Amino acid sequence: MPYALPAARVLGLTLVLLSAAPTALAAEGWSVVPAAGGTPDGRPCVYVEGAPGTVLQDSVSVFNPGARPLTVRLRGADADNTADGAFTVRERPTDTGAWIAFAGHARGRRAAVRDLSVRVPAHTRADVPFAIGVPAGAAPGDHPGAIVASGDGRTSAVSVQLRVSGPTLSALTVEHVRVDDGRISYELVNRGTTVLAPRLAVHVDGVLGTLLDRAPRPLPVELLPGRRVTLHEPWTGPPALDAADVRLTVTAQGGVHATATASVRFVPWVAVAGAGCLLAAVGAFFVVRRRGRPGEWGPWRRGRRTGDDGASEQPRTEVELTGAVS
Repeated sequence: MPYALPAARVLGLTLVLLSAAPTALAAEGWSVVPAAGGTPDGRPCVYVEGAPGTVLQDSVSVFNPGARPLTVRLRGADADNTADGAFTVRERPTDTGAWIAFAGHARGRRAAVRDLSVRVPAHTRADVPFAIGVPAGAAPGDHPGAIVASGDGRTSAVSVQLRVSGPTLSALTVEHVRVDDGRISYELVNRGTTVLAPRLAVHVDGVLGTLLDRAPRPLPVELLPGRRVTLHEPWTGPPALDAADVRLTVTAQGGVHATATASVRFVPWVAVAGAGCLLAAVGAFFVVRRRGRPGEWGPWRRGRRTGDDGASEQPRTEVELTGAVS
């Protein structure tokens, strides 16, 4: 079990021979897991909790089921979310990753180091202790990190869930809801100090009734404090012509409850464009037909008329037409 130490202490490395390497590990190669009684099936992550100013200790196990020795490099890292919510680590640690130390050598003497190379013999498990020195000024709440292991051309990681004692805040917002390409897109922002496992409910009302109603379900993301992710909810078969109001409701542990709405209009633009072209063609047909017919004034053209002999003559005045004599 992890525990708090009054001060940093030198950490050792334990090698244990494997009586039988698990089949899954043998097929996949080496692995790194939280130390759990010498078996690879144990804790899903390293969880430690302590007050600012304390030193916490735990360990990870590196399994080498192969037939040759293996060298693995271990280092601490800050956990992060990718833009779509997946788990990743930051290249340069400034939080938990920077507080993790291993027992190593510096200038010929044993000392705490930020990264450590471990040589694991064939068919062997190496238990590697590490310490987390929580700074005195660390903010209360969750500080997710990781132990990253690299070797034999690949990289793996163990999640480290560090909680600094003190008052915490759980808060989340839903932003920028939009509908396009057969899906509902939105952003989740963790504005608190705890890691959140959100649940999403979707409700959409159209002009004539409910178009979509999905009960709350867990989202495949652990949203870390201060992170923003963009997620998508599929919506197959949206209406071709309608006006809809979309409402997303997100809940999480700690009493988190957030909603966001958006309005969308579904218009069959292809059909509208086709109807517009048809109307334009019909209008053009009638205009051309009208221009091709004789005018209402018969032979009168531009203020002149044509006599019986075909010769044009000037139009008569009103006096001439009425027979008045000046």
